[in-house]
Amino acid sequence: MKSIKILALFVSIAFLAACSKKDDLSTIDDIPGLGGDTWVKGPLDQWLYDTITKPYNIAVKYKWDQFEFELNKTLVPPKEEKVIPVMSAIKKVWIDTYMDEAGEIFFKKYSPKFFILSGSASWNENGTITLGTAEGGRKVVLYLLNDFRTKGMPGYVPRDSATVKQMFHVIEHEFGHILHQTTMYPQEFRRITAGLYTGNWNNISDYDARRDGFVTAYAMSAYDEDFVEMISTMLVEGNAGFTKIVNSIPPGVSVNGIPQEEAQARLRKKEAMVVDYFKAVWKIDFYNLQTKTRKAIDRLLY
Repeated sequence: MKSIKILALFVSIAFLAACSKKDDLSTIDDIPGLGGDTWVKGPLDQWLYDTITKPYNIAVKYKWDQFEFELNKTLVPPKEEKVIPVMSAIKKVWIDTYMDEAGEIFFKKYSPKFFILSGSASWNENGTITLGTAEGGRKVVLYLLNDFRTKGMPGYVPRDSATVKQMFHVIEHEFGHILHQTTMYPQEFRRITAGLYTGNWNNISDYDARRDGFVTAYAMSAYDEDFVEMISTMLVEGNAGFTKIVNSIPPGVSVNGIPQEEAQARLRKKEAMVVDYFKAVWKIDFYNLQTKTRKAIDRLLY
């Protein structure tokens, strides 16, 4: 019995000693593969510098760094072969269209300066997926790169277009936040569907949200999200696609008592306010931007 106690004591001392040696976490950023490692820059890094960083002052981080993401999320790094197709598509659909319509000074002044890339989606506790975030108008985090495929890429099928469009939707959405955080949209926008915003949006379908005058269910989560969801949906779907959404609202009334005509009128009023905001604040013809954006998307997918 005595020998067992002594053995237990020695085990305890050894365990404590081992823990004490590992308590110093000051070099955690040097863990290989988790952000502390270095690499010899290759053709991919040169392409990013020449195509994105040098002309637009936007850095792209594709090497894994756990400190760029929420530590309680399970994520995977992006596949390197996806980086150039993704950033090339972003340039064509977002950078080139804004540069063409709004000019170099506008774009360089307001565009985010860092893109952080993740291969997988970021799942939330409520079952929703975060596909992109923006921080302070400086950094945009994009997820789900490993599922990105456009026309001409190996394995592309028509249904892949939904994932691609969603990525563009995220970028337009987050850039919309940067714009309204710089100059706020008219307060009248908040009164169009007042009283119907809800934190329970994830339990509402886009179909039902549109019957109340929202372009997506996520637009019901907050005023600002409503505004940028209008921007992103209108740009990505194009004029014909947005009209299709408006016309998809069926006859009758929603569960909140909103008739079809009122729901459609609300979406059209929001559309007009977005167009006026871009013209009055940023001197941008939104419909021209919309046409160019949708054409760029079509060239990638169809």
